[in-house]
Amino acid sequence: MKINKIFSLLFLFLLLVGCSDLDLNPLSEGSSENWYSNETEIEMSLNDLFRHDFWFQDYDDWTDDWESRGRSNQITGATINANWSTLRSIWRNHYKAISRSNVLLEKLKESGEFLSEKKIAFYEANAKFCRASRYAYLISHWGDVPYITADISIDEAFTLSRTDKNTILETIYEDYDYASTVLPVSYASGRKYATKGACHAMKARIALYMEDYTTARDEAKKCIDLGVYDLHPSFEELFLTSTKKSPEIIFSIPRSAELNEVFASGTACANYYTRNAGGYAARNPSWQLFSAFLCSDGLPIDESPLYNPREPFKNRDPRCTMTIVEFGTEFLGFIYEPHPDSLKVWSFDKNSYVTNQDTRSNGQYASYNGLVFRKGINKEWSDDKVADQDKIIIRYADILLMYAEAKIELNEIDESVLKAINQVRARAYNVDVSDVGAYPAVTTINQSELRKALRIERRMEFAPSPREGIRYMDIIRWKIAGKVLNQPTYGMLDVKELREKVVNKGLWFFPGIPEIDEYGVANFDPMFEAGLIKLLGVHAFDESKQYLWPIPASEVEINPNITQNPGY
Repeated sequence: MKINKIFSLLFLFLLLVGCSDLDLNPLSEGSSENWYSNETEIEMSLNDLFRHDFWFQDYDDWTDDWESRGRSNQITGATINANWSTLRSIWRNHYKAISRSNVLLEKLKESGEFLSEKKIAFYEANAKFCRASRYAYLISHWGDVPYITADISIDEAFTLSRTDKNTILETIYEDYDYASTVLPVSYASGRKYATKGACHAMKARIALYMEDYTTARDEAKKCIDLGVYDLHPSFEELFLTSTKKSPEIIFSIPRSAELNEVFASGTACANYYTRNAGGYAARNPSWQLFSAFLCSDGLPIDESPLYNPREPFKNRDPRCTMTIVEFGTEFLGFIYEPHPDSLKVWSFDKNSYVTNQDTRSNGQYASYNGLVFRKGINKEWSDDKVADQDKIIIRYADILLMYAEAKIELNEIDESVLKAINQVRARAYNVDVSDVGAYPAVTTINQSELRKALRIERRMEFAPSPREGIRYMDIIRWKIAGKVLNQPTYGMLDVKELREKVVNKGLWFFPGIPEIDEYGVANFDPMFEAGLIKLLGVHAFDESKQYLWPIPASEVEINPNITQNPGY
């Protein structure tokens, strides 16, 4: 028992000091004694740094955009602790990637016999890009963390302490800067490694997260000025499996069903699509997210005369119906309709009416709030229960909005800020940014109003899809997680009451218009108090500690030099 405990506690440090002796590469049969002896082995080691496990993206269900039948998790239930298995896994994989980057960088110093200086620089740049990206994630979620850039002994490992996040930030910048001077703007063919644009983009992101708005502005501008990226013509098509190459994607990790590298499969995949299509409809857009989409006049639903709660999908920002399935429209081969009296729906595949499993009158476990995701959901999912869209790490829309946000926070408001935001918004309406009469262009130059507009735009643009994971760090860095997550979650009444209190009184779908506060939180409490909607659950967020994650308990136990974050 004691031996097992010691082994567990040593895990991080074994990653740091002996990773080359562990799983070097899943494709290799080489041993640690002779590995890195030729370019093939160097290339395989680099490829390993781009595996999916090393490029974790925050879960959308850690935010207020997601509803899973009222259930909470460690984040939204404020139960996160130092023994959370997901947290330990994220920590472990990040340090494994860092260690392998460090080992590769050291071995490259000895590779001059079989690699040119140009090739060495290329591999080195990619390794530093990967290392910088992993440290960026660590400091944005944990704050100060152990920092290491070399292969070290076990004795040295036990002396490690937490390094100030701002010190680490400077080394992250240095790695990205070096990589950006070496890496190309694009690749003609073959595997996609990091690029010059990816370096600028990822540096801009961590700078924004760390409130270094000057650097965020400058790096986003460098990425824009490369002139190689553009918004995908169709927002809706960007997230489909068929869209593997797009000028909007700055950096992504490929997925392939043929290579068994998928986003979701089997039960996991089925959670996203409708019950009519054979899915579970267990993971749904929240009513909070649904209410956040502006109307087509650019106003929120509680201010716009265009909003009608009886037809809540009408006159909304187009991304609303591109993200959430509009009632009465085709989806996955069926008309989607959660209305309690819609007992039959049209099947396009069978060319006939079939029993509607997406109404809770027939299906007990149909969507509890009536909403299901459209964004990124492909019809093939319901055919083979496999989803293999590429993992988008960062895309051009994010760069435009990061540039605008940095300029807003610096109070450097000019035409470029408005253009960046409006480019993203105009794309949603499928019009040119200059055609200001065809979409609700942002025109204010007031800093606080622009800040609010920018945050709304990010929420509409990065609403959950499989999976970008943007919203979580947005609400964390804006310090609004406590405001938006400490909320009840609501859904439809049970069928009998739903007919009596809502449908028969002409109040379907929303029996009212929620007020939306300065944080974008919709207040459904009056509807609940009137008995018109049902409480599904209550989410929580502990502002006293949750803006940082706890260091895994095993790391604190083994090394007294590693202190725990406050509150854990």
